[in-house]
Amino acid sequence: MAATDRTPDRASAAPPGTAHLLAGAVRHSPGRTAAVFLCSAVAAGVAIVLPAVLGHTLDLLLDDADGLHGAVVLCAVLIVAEIVCTALEALLGGVVTARSAAWLRRLGVDHLLSLAPHRAGEHAPGDLVTRLTGNVAEASTAPTTAAAGLASLFVPIGGLVALGVIDPWLLAVFLAGVPLLIWLLRAFARGSSESVSGYQRVQGEIATRLVEALGGARSIAAAGGATRELGRILDPLPRLNAQGRRMWQVYGRAMAGAGILVPLLSTAVLAVGGVRLAGGHLTVGELLAASRYTALAAGLGVAVGGLDALVRSRSAARRTAELLAIPPMRHGDRALPAYGPGRLELCGVTVFRGGEPVLRGVDLVVPGGATMAVVGRSGAGKSTLAAVAGRLCDVDAGVVLLDGVPLTEIDPARLRREVGYAFERPALFGETIADGIAFGPYRPQPAAIEAAAAAAGADTFIRLLPGGYAAPRATAPLSGGELQRLGLARAFAHAGRLLILDDATSSLDSVTELRVDRALVHDVRAGTRLLIAHRVSSAARADLVAWLEAGRVRAVGTHERLWEEADYRAVFVAAEAGHETPGPGSPRGSSGTSKYGPAGDSAREGR
Repeated sequence: MAATDRTPDRASAAPPGTAHLLAGAVRHSPGRTAAVFLCSAVAAGVAIVLPAVLGHTLDLLLDDADGLHGAVVLCAVLIVAEIVCTALEALLGGVVTARSAAWLRRLGVDHLLSLAPHRAGEHAPGDLVTRLTGNVAEASTAPTTAAAGLASLFVPIGGLVALGVIDPWLLAVFLAGVPLLIWLLRAFARGSSESVSGYQRVQGEIATRLVEALGGARSIAAAGGATRELGRILDPLPRLNAQGRRMWQVYGRAMAGAGILVPLLSTAVLAVGGVRLAGGHLTVGELLAASRYTALAAGLGVAVGGLDALVRSRSAARRTAELLAIPPMRHGDRALPAYGPGRLELCGVTVFRGGEPVLRGVDLVVPGGATMAVVGRSGAGKSTLAAVAGRLCDVDAGVVLLDGVPLTEIDPARLRREVGYAFERPALFGETIADGIAFGPYRPQPAAIEAAAAAAGADTFIRLLPGGYAAPRATAPLSGGELQRLGLARAFAHAGRLLILDDATSSLDSVTELRVDRALVHDVRAGTRLLIAHRVSSAARADLVAWLEAGRVRAVGTHERLWEEADYRAVFVAAEAGHETPGPGSPRGSSGTSKYGPAGDSAREGR
C-alpha cells in the first residue's frame, strides 16, 4: 500500500488566528454585544449634548430669560439617562464577558482534548492552565471593550464638531495639538503590546514550574529540597517585575503626557475663548460648553484606558489562538466490518519527533485474534508504535489499518469502542472507583465493571476499601500496582477487537501478572492483543514477538525462536538491570536469563 503523508492536510486545516478568534467571541453574544454598543452610544450622545444644554441653561440664568425651568429639567433628564445607560452597559458587559470566557475556555479545552497526546504536550501543564484561565479571562473582555470603545469614539468626534459649531477659531486652536495626541496614542499602543506579551509569557513560566513542583512534592520533601525548589519557582519573578514595571511605565508616560497636553490645550482654547467672549462673539454659556467639549475632544485618558484593555485582550487572545493553531487529528466516518477479527496492519509507518524519526518505515501485521508482544531497548519506539496502532497519534508517512480500514477514515466514536488501552501509569477519572473503571466511550453495567475488576486482580482490594466500588476515587489509598490493576480493569471493561497494553503490567508481581494473562485468554472479550513488554515472561506468553531496534522491526517470530539470538536476550537483560548492557556477547546477555523469565514454568502454563 502506498505511503500517505498527512502533513499537508494538517497545515491546511490550521485554525484561524487572533483576529478571527476575537471576532468569534463577538459573534457568540451578538445581541448583548450590540446592546452594550447601543448603551455606550446613547451615553456618548448624552455626554455630547449635555455641555450645550448646560451652557444654554447658564445663559438663561444670567439673562433671567424664560424657559429656565424646562432647561433645568432637561439637564436632570440627561444626567439620569447617562447614569442608567452606564449602569446597563456595565451589567450587559459583565454578561458578555462571562459568556465569552466560557466559550473561549470550552473552545480551548475541546481543541486540546482533540489533539494527539504528544501534540497537547507541546505546552507545559502550568502554561496551559495560565492560557485557559488568566489569559482567557483577559481575552474575554474584548467584545465589551471593543463595543464600548467604538461607541466612545463618538465622544471626541462629537466634541470636535460641537467645538467647531460654537466657534471655528476654538476648533483651529485645538487641532494644532492633535498630532501630539496621535503620537502619544501610537507610542502607548506599541510599548504596551510588547510589555503585556512579555508579562503574560513569564506568568506562564512561573505557573509551569509551580505545577511541576506540586506533581513532585513527595520527591522534593524526601530530598529536603523545598527551599531550593522554591527558589527555582520564583526565579522568573525579577523578569515578571521588569515586565510589569515596563507596562506601568508605558501607561504612566502616556497618562503623564495626557496630563500635560490636555490642560495646555484646554488653557489655549479657554484663552482664545476669553478673547472671543470679550469681543462679543461668544456667550458665557458657550464658553462653558467649549471648555467641556475641549476635554471631550481631547479624551486621551478614556482612549488610553480603552486601548490598554484592547491591547491586553489581544495579547491574551494571541496566546489562546496559539493553542488552537495546533492542528487537530482528522477523522472520517467509515464503519469497521461488523465481525472483523481485529487484524492490525502497519504499512511503511514513519513517525518523527523533534525532527528525528522514531519509527522508520515499519511494516508489521498482527493477525486477528493473536497476541503480539513488542520488545526492544529503551528508545526503540515501542510506545510510539502502541500510540500509532490505536491512533493516539498520526503517522507522518505510511498507513495503519484495522480490519482493512485505515484508522484515519474510521468514525472516532466507533474506533474508541473497538480499541482499548491500558497504560503503565493510568489516570483515573470520576467520583468513585466504579466510575474510574467505567470511564470510557460507554458505561458498562455494574456486573461488567466487577467482572473486569476481578479479571484484573483488583476486585479483592476494592472490596476492602471503605465503600468498596463506591469508595471516593480521589482519596482511596492505592499503591502503584493497585492503580495499574484499576487501569487494566478499565481496559478490560471496554475491550473491543483490539486491546493495547503499553507496559500495563510492569508494577504487578509475577503471580498477579500470570492471573491477568489467564484472564485475558478466558475472561476478557476475545480479540487481538498488542503488548508493549519489558519482561521475558510477557514475551514468552505471547503468540508472536515483534523485535524493535532503532525504530525498525528487526525481526518477528515466536519467543522461542528469537531467544536463540544473543542480541534478543540482551534486550531483557538490559530491561531487568535498568540500563543498557555492553552487548550481546556479555555473559548475562548470553545465558543469564531463562527464556521464560523469572516465572519459569509458570510462564508456559499461562500460555
